[in-house]
Amino acid sequence: MCISREVLRTRAREARAAIPEEKRKEYSCTICNRVVSLLDGQDPVLVYVSKPPEVETIPLITTLFSRKTSVVVPIIEREERTLRLSFLRDPSHLSISTFSVPEPIGHEFPADPGSIHVAIVPLIAYDRNGHRLGYGAGYYDRFLSRNPHMFKIGIGFSCQEVDQIPADSRDVSMDVIVTENEIIRTGEKRAVQRYSAPFM
Repeated sequence: MCISREVLRTRAREARAAIPEEKRKEYSCTICNRVVSLLDGQDPVLVYVSKPPEVETIPLITTLFSRKTSVVVPIIEREERTLRLSFLRDPSHLSISTFSVPEPIGHEFPADPGSIHVAIVPLIAYDRNGHRLGYGAGYYDRFLSRNPHMFKIGIGFSCQEVDQIPADSRDVSMDVIVTENEIIRTGEKRAVQRYSAPFM
């Protein structure tokens, strides 16, 4: 019997919310280290800015800054139901914005999606085929559909894994999913490589 997307989303959110705060911080740091090991010098990198109880991405952003890597963050476009991009110059520029997501409002430095080849993407639930459930509004699916050259790294906690997500033609699968326990290589683009042109 196929379980609905909403039921899967609810179960995964409940499992994630049950992780104690200290464990969430610990797992987030482990995930950050795993992601950094995949990047192979990519610059810039698109990273979502987390809100509780998501995988915390500030440690990842801080690590990228320490490596002199340019960080690009998404800004929610509610009218178009997609994302626009801005370079992040300083984490102190972030403030709570749409859907409680921290964004660099008032400190935007527009970034060209065509120059970005790696995207770190949030998720509510995932399966081992790389299918992802987000919050349900489709912002990332629309954005990533318009930018198929990007290598997509979904990050989440292992408790968010489900057996199978019923995917449709609008869904964009992840190339890799990173949890505190493992790196799951799911798609055709199984390694991040340094290119001067988009991934082929």
